[in-house]
Amino acid sequence: MLDLIEKNLKKYPDFKVSFSITGTWLEQAEKWDKSLITQLRRMVASGQVEIVGETYYHSLSFFYNLDEFEAQVKLHADKIKALFGVTPRVFRNTELAYNDNLAHWAEQKGYTGILAEGWDKVLGFRSPNYVYKPVGCENLRLLLKNYRLSDDIAFRFSDREWKDWPLTVTKYQNWLNDACLNGNLINLFMDFETFGEHQWADTGIFKFMDDLIASWLNEYENKFVTVSEACTLEEPDGEISMPSTVTWADTERDLSAWLSNSMQKSAEEDLYALRERVIATKDVGLIDDWRYLTTSDHPYSMCTKYWNDGDVHAYFSAYASPYESYMYFMNVYRDIEYRLHLLETKQKSDPRYHI
Repeated sequence: MLDLIEKNLKKYPDFKVSFSITGTWLEQAEKWDKSLITQLRRMVASGQVEIVGETYYHSLSFFYNLDEFEAQVKLHADKIKALFGVTPRVFRNTELAYNDNLAHWAEQKGYTGILAEGWDKVLGFRSPNYVYKPVGCENLRLLLKNYRLSDDIAFRFSDREWKDWPLTVTKYQNWLNDACLNGNLINLFMDFETFGEHQWADTGIFKFMDDLIASWLNEYENKFVTVSEACTLEEPDGEISMPSTVTWADTERDLSAWLSNSMQKSAEEDLYALRERVIATKDVGLIDDWRYLTTSDHPYSMCTKYWNDGDVHAYFSAYASPYESYMYFMNVYRDIEYRLHLLETKQKSDPRYHI
């Protein structure tokens, strides 16, 4: 997919895209396939690719510890600056988890824009295809995912039971044009694993995307923009308030994908309860290992929902069951707790640590 995107960046100066890339993915790429980093550098250097800010560890830290959240955001920004020479100007929280408080934080930190789910229960009669302003903010702009058009590609593209299968470029572009009758900005946000994992190569997903880019740009006045550019396209169409957290996950579009049962809640609460002690040790290895446990995939795989949501959670899980996931997590947690105890004991007995 990166090859496809880069080919089109070179072919079409008006093709643009924004990436949200965690620090942990970048670590893996640096370790296992540095050519990916080199390729991303070229793409960012073209001026047609923007990197979005987020937490380094793809965590839910905003909802547990603001100091940790800000530390992870800074770690991510530093990593992006070191690798690509740019500083993120638009923010997206893990899994598009968003509320009014997060918007206020982002404005205080000087971000240009922030991303969220264009959820019907919030929008009501309004369209996600406009630039909005978060309630109580002056300068920050809110970009909302058009989840229907995004999910047509991300989840329904290869579903032969779907009434609109097969999805052709002509059909999809007609939908895009219809959507433009109610707003001039269509935000398509989707997981990168859409291309080759959710939708395997033999579904035709790569040819579809390749043809869609060319077809869209072939129409008069159609264009692509980065998220920062989208924020400046027009004045806000109004204010949006989300006092309760909205995400892009499951039918509820809330945090229940990660925090709906006692296993998930206790795992996260126990983990963040260790934070101050872990940070106080200044032991880089211990802190890193603790932070890897903050990745939201861990509580996600402990979810015990049923029906379609449960099937999605099971699909993404590396474990035989949510209970097995919890047991593995707690085994690692206990190991970190034990290492912390040993380190604290050693530091207390070492005069160099006394103040």
